[in-house]
Amino acid sequence: MMQRVWFITGASSGFGRALAEAVLRRGDGAVLAARRIAALESVAAPYPQSALSVGLDVTDAEAREAAVEAALDRFGRIDVLANIAGRGSLGAVEEFSPQQLREQMDVNFFAAAELTRLVLPAMRAQSGGHILQLTSIGGLLAIGGFGPYCASKFALEGWSEALRDEVKPFGVRVTIVEPGAFRTEFAGPVNMRPERRLDAYRPLIEPLEAYLYGGDGQQPGDPAKAAEVMIATVESDDPPLRLLLGADAIGAWERKHAEFVAELERWRSAGEATAYAGAQVRSVGG
Repeated sequence: MMQRVWFITGASSGFGRALAEAVLRRGDGAVLAARRIAALESVAAPYPQSALSVGLDVTDAEAREAAVEAALDRFGRIDVLANIAGRGSLGAVEEFSPQQLREQMDVNFFAAAELTRLVLPAMRAQSGGHILQLTSIGGLLAIGGFGPYCASKFALEGWSEALRDEVKPFGVRVTIVEPGAFRTEFAGPVNMRPERRLDAYRPLIEPLEAYLYGGDGQQPGDPAKAAEVMIATVESDDPPLRLLLGADAIGAWERKHAEFVAELERWRSAGEATAYAGAQVRSVGG
């Protein structure tokens, strides 16, 4: 008997494929969703009873609804939603067109948010579930050259943290997965290039291009090992809200956090002095 039913987007490659292969090997059921449905068949073929492949462009509202309906028709429930599908970008913020900025948000934020909203009624009805939101270390900190990408991931981080509070009473858990550099297709042709190149930003962007594109295939992170950690998170009695993957991601966050604390202390007194005299200060949110 299947222990869990997973709904995994971006299941044709990278983290999504590694996660799909891992859960199916364990005997769980899995809905494998991706635009390239042919690439899903090799993953699903050995598991005719427990795997369902669905073609899905995550930005297509009708396709999202059809995929969730197909999942529930086949398995009757969705225990884990893994929003893995996404797209990277590299370039200065001035170099991207307004349409490209919207496309970045559509894929990385709105698609995941809307698919989550479609699955939540079933999870609430079954009094349980787990939502994995794949963001990035770029969802916790941003550096020049990755502005649109980080903005989309920051948005999903904030939305998911609020979601955690809202769905906890229904037995639904939320974990934000924040990887560093892994050997996926992130740096491949699907990575969004800006519509124009401005010479003023070349000194900043060119070293980043060399790092991202020149190091493709040499990243330290193993998606298969990341998949096992994600599964362990779902099985945990006390799963984290945030799951950092990779020593590079952990180190980057530790440096960022230390900088934040130091800056906070330098400006603490100025910030605290902005209240009306005698006003009662309560915690944010009441």
